[in-house]
Amino acid sequence: MSDTQTRLGRAPIGSFVALGDSFTEGLGDETSEGALVGWADRFADRLAHRSPVPLRYANLAIRGKVIEEIITEQVPRAIELAPDLVSLCAGGNDILRLGSSVDRITDRFEEAVVELSGAAKTVLVFTGFDPRGTPVLRHLRGKIATYTAHIHAIAERHGCAVVDLWSMTSIQHPQAWSEDRLHLSSEGHRQVALRAAEVLGLAPTAPATPTTPVRDASAAAVRRGPARQTERLEDLRWAKEHFLPWLGQHLLGKNPHETLEPKRPELLPL
Repeated sequence: MSDTQTRLGRAPIGSFVALGDSFTEGLGDETSEGALVGWADRFADRLAHRSPVPLRYANLAIRGKVIEEIITEQVPRAIELAPDLVSLCAGGNDILRLGSSVDRITDRFEEAVVELSGAAKTVLVFTGFDPRGTPVLRHLRGKIATYTAHIHAIAERHGCAVVDLWSMTSIQHPQAWSEDRLHLSSEGHRQVALRAAEVLGLAPTAPATPTTPVRDASAAAVRRGPARQTERLEDLRWAKEHFLPWLGQHLLGKNPHETLEPKRPELLPL
């Protein structure tokens, strides 16, 4: 058991604040009425049932946010709330931008961690996903791996708990991802919530869901014939319907008519 797990085992978590972008807001994990759930809501629900004290929970994450926006808009609010536990997942939208510097992104990430560590008892951070099965994004695999290594180093220096998304085999299959291949599905968010609970010593180690692995880019590259042609056509359809609109939105900015607010801006009982 890690030092973080031991510490949390002695001190019940009475308050939890989640910071970040679409991943923490819960895109890809919607109810039948269209409300967003996501790993943070699922984790908070599990935490509330396991904690001997009532849980208060706030989720300040907003889709599309880059690390500078998270630091200037969300981190100060989290410091005001002074929770027992704060989660920080940031930098993913920055890394996908042309010309972005991983060193610059992680320098700002570490500054945020230092500030949050002074207000919260425990800081939970997340690495990047392994994009090897995603067209286009798999070409950024080296950059995301470097980012992941930096996150581990930051966590080591400041005593953070880490959810290593890169190594999670339970999300390395198509069922863990929504149709756009950019956001987790309900199953993917469920797996991350379970992993976060495990990292914090709140759940036993759960085996990965036995499913078909995500296509490996290197294996797909050597395929020939109709199967490979079908994959290419599917990848082109995905790029046209999902990736290019998403990329354009990020490069040109958000829809000016779209008002985005945190779904749980206050630290309230779950």
